[in-house]
Amino acid sequence: MGRASRVEVGDIVYHVLNRANFRFKLFSKNAHYQKFLGIMEEAMELTPMRILAYCLMPNHWHLVLHPRNDGDLSAFMHWVTLTHTQRYHATTNTVGYGHVYQGRYHSMPVETDAYFTSLVRYVEANAKRAGLVRRAEDWKWSSLYARTQGSEARRRILSAWPVAEPENYRVWVNQCESEEETERIRDAIKRSRPYGSKAWVERSVKKFNLQCAIRDPWRPKKGS
Repeated sequence: MGRASRVEVGDIVYHVLNRANFRFKLFSKNAHYQKFLGIMEEAMELTPMRILAYCLMPNHWHLVLHPRNDGDLSAFMHWVTLTHTQRYHATTNTVGYGHVYQGRYHSMPVETDAYFTSLVRYVEANAKRAGLVRRAEDWKWSSLYARTQGSEARRRILSAWPVAEPENYRVWVNQCESEEETERIRDAIKRSRPYGSKAWVERSVKKFNLQCAIRDPWRPKKGS
């Protein structure tokens, strides 16, 4: 099967993620997380990028990015993943031992309304959902921590959201998403499809000629 087509249009929000090969750990100590954040800062100097949210997990990461120009997303992510791979091998003495990542990163356009805030909650609650912390804002390697209690340097790499932050966001982010909401986000990830309302997704698929959206996530499953 061929690769899913990729959108490279500027001024669209994207959910970007990748996982370690064989689910090995990308980050096993604080210094590893810090170095990845440093790599993102270096990438921003080469290709300016609006980073709206992120969560770095032991064997994968999520980014929510808002590139300004066509092609910025691929330039930024190519530098981040290539540089991280090279430095990971150098740090762990694993040069020649195979791929660090499962494959190329996934990137999905996101509708900038309630779907955007729903996605950011999903991303920033990752560590809580995995049982690594009791509250989402306690995970040091997420944008939620950076916004609420991080240093000025950590906050500086973040850009303003294209929509207003919901009231009582920290309370909301610590509440469990509905199964339907989680399923829609995970379906978008699995199929590399846009995440948003049905009408917006259908317009995006046609506009960008995407080869995805095989199963309709709004259609009830058999027996439900």
